Amino acid sequence: MTSAVRAPAVAGRFYPRRADELVRDLHAYMPNDKAERVSAVGCIAPHAGYMFSGHVAGAVYARLEVPKHCVILCPNHTGMGVPLAVMTAATWQTPLGSVTTDAELGAELRRRFPSLQEDSAAHRSEHAIEVQLPFLQARRGDLSFVPIVIGTSDFKVLHELGEALGDAILQQPHRVLIIASSDMNHYESDAITRIKDHKAIARVLALDARGLWEVVMNDDVSMCGFGPAIVMLTAAKRLGATSSELVKYATSGDVSGDRDQVVGYAGIVVK
Repeated sequence: MTSAVRAPAVAGRFYPRRADELVRDLHAYMPNDKAERVSAVGCIAPHAGYMFSGHVAGAVYARLEVPKHCVILCPNHTGMGVPLAVMTAATWQTPLGSVTTDAELGAELRRRFPSLQEDSAAHRSEHAIEVQLPFLQARRGDLSFVPIVIGTSDFKVLHELGEALGDAILQQPHRVLIIASSDMNHYESDAITRIKDHKAIARVLALDARGLWEVVMNDDVSMCGFGPAIVMLTAAKRLGATSSELVKYATSGDVSGDRDQVVGYAGIVVK
């Protein structure tokens, strides 16, 4: 299979286009402190512009021992492409260089879950995986990953994908980190957003994928990446995860000062 090249779609908008500026920002978001790093199974990290959510994403990645192999799951913000889209043979470019996809793990996952389709259209303009890569590159120079865009809210499908992902990872000879790229509640007041978000966060901390789905649906929590989070939690439990940690929570209002319409950001590590 010919390897595709996926060019940056949001460099210069969500994060700096120049490598030196990007490295400076990443160092600010991931201070080199002496906190113990954890060997996690999965995590949730936000994907807004770095100005707003970079400090939350940075807190997550500073907490992790980042392995060579990752899976990054994100929602489909653009409406393009198929509902379950993967790129198994591609090179993703960022201002910090190139990252190759993990063709072996991607192929194994597709074998176990044929509904996952090869599709570059869903990935071409989608920002939610791209913004995670510079953080990972800053922590791990030899990274490879499987990018998956999810455009369905069907719990049965999400659960089955999570089970298949867990089984595929169990067949790998190395550790794999599963990253769910998600922001939390959108465009309500800071007070309402914090209440809604912490209902969803409580279900994540309990490793309760079904409970997260029910909170999002029943309490009208506009958590854009709840599908990726459900897949991650399902796979993580398959892989033996037993605990989780809320590393950092914030809203856009903490940066902008506007408390009337905010977006919530949660950084969570699953161990």
